[in-house]
Amino acid sequence: MATSASSFTGDAWCKNLKARPEAVLSPFAVQSQHGILAASLLVRIISMTNFNTAYTPGDLDSFKVNTVIEIPEKSILKIEYNRTTCAFELDRVEPAIFAKPANYGFIPGTKDEDGDELDTLLITAEPVPTGVVVEAAIIGVLNFEDDGEKDHKIICVPADDRDSGNRIKTLDDLGEMWKNKIEYHFNTYKDLKKRGTTKVLGYGDREQAVAVVKDCIARFKGE
Repeated sequence: MATSASSFTGDAWCKNLKARPEAVLSPFAVQSQHGILAASLLVRIISMTNFNTAYTPGDLDSFKVNTVIEIPEKSILKIEYNRTTCAFELDRVEPAIFAKPANYGFIPGTKDEDGDELDTLLITAEPVPTGVVVEAAIIGVLNFEDDGEKDHKIICVPADDRDSGNRIKTLDDLGEMWKNKIEYHFNTYKDLKKRGTTKVLGYGDREQAVAVVKDCIARFKGE
């Protein structure tokens, strides 16, 4: 079923959590331009799931979190989950040189200092599609500031990775080059529009990451 994005009633979708989730991509909201979605048009993928109530943040005692993927690795589509409409929405199309270096998602039931759910960077061998929920093992945190607001990124890997044998357990297992590339990406990815508004403040280990998650859970519950 396809319909225009403007005809969706988000509250109705959110309340129907027991229905079978399906993706709806509106042909009226999508325009192809040399194979790239036009940034000026809104795309909504209806998930019918309020992730903030359907899932817990995870089992922090075991360094595990649940993460909902918004943007697959290597994508230039800045897709964001709208907690009011329970939809994934295309906010903008990024320059190709700033494609996401890892799967980008969020932890349900959290709220970071910027007012959004706590972000995650999920490291996998293949891109993970939008809307997929992954149980992930925490390996660290990227301390990050965006336009003066703290915007942490919890770095994690799938909790059950049978391809690698769960090889990645700490940030050190990713190597210095990986960390350098991530730091460069987040220091520069807004430079073509707002140069100097983002700043990487360093990395933290998984204990520091769990502390950030707990703070964000408390902030969410205090809403």
